[in-house]
Amino acid sequence: MSNPPVHRARKRFGQNFLQDENIIRNILRGINARPGEQLVEIGPGLGALTQGLLEATGGKLDVVELDRDLAGILKTQFFNYPGFSIHQADALKFDFASLANPPEKLRIIGNLPYNISTPLIFHLLTFARNVKDMHFMLQKEVVDRLAASVGDSAYGRLGIMVQYHCRVEPLFKVPPSAFKPQPKVDSAVVRLTPHEKLPVRAKDEEQLKLVVRTAFGQRRKTIRNTLKNLVSTGQLEALGIDPGLRAEKLTLHNFVAISDTLAV
Repeated sequence: MSNPPVHRARKRFGQNFLQDENIIRNILRGINARPGEQLVEIGPGLGALTQGLLEATGGKLDVVELDRDLAGILKTQFFNYPGFSIHQADALKFDFASLANPPEKLRIIGNLPYNISTPLIFHLLTFARNVKDMHFMLQKEVVDRLAASVGDSAYGRLGIMVQYHCRVEPLFKVPPSAFKPQPKVDSAVVRLTPHEKLPVRAKDEEQLKLVVRTAFGQRRKTIRNTLKNLVSTGQLEALGIDPGLRAEKLTLHNFVAISDTLAV
């Protein structure tokens, strides 16, 4: 692989550029892209993964990059791929459905800036019906939260809502030395695969989001207290849920049951 262009990482964009060739190969192997697939790369940076993705898909790739300077560098670097399209835009506001070409679904890849990873994942979940899978490099702590089970200290709103939509598979850990500049934390690569059929379907997903967010708003309190403005102790008991539990002890099915009780 050729030397990457010179570009000073911008702190306000949360830029940490992947440079470890072994990690790059492992990520590309995990994605296992094929010609004809609809790939979208978020925040390609200096193109560490971009070259491999273009080669795997036969030269077809959409990228979403906020930094105008990087977008210009990438346009020059990959000008010889007619199927390479750059969308100079904020991924948090981008309409990913506009790139879908039914029945083909999107495969989304990204080394996500740590400062926007959680809101960006929530944004991407709104396009789950258009997505085949997503492969992300994230702060390891975030991957732990995505994959957490009931009772784990990392179990919370993010993991519950992502697991409602997707199967979560942590793939491997990535050390700070794989990046330039080096972040102060470990990273990890995760695969999110939207469920073909939801494990449990809420009557009102917005209501479910509200219940989960409220329940974890004060983690140390019991749901009798955190949810008292939404649901009564009697309603919880009628659902077979102990009001004396903390939110971290409730399953996704429990949260959906509470949400459905409130849905009009």
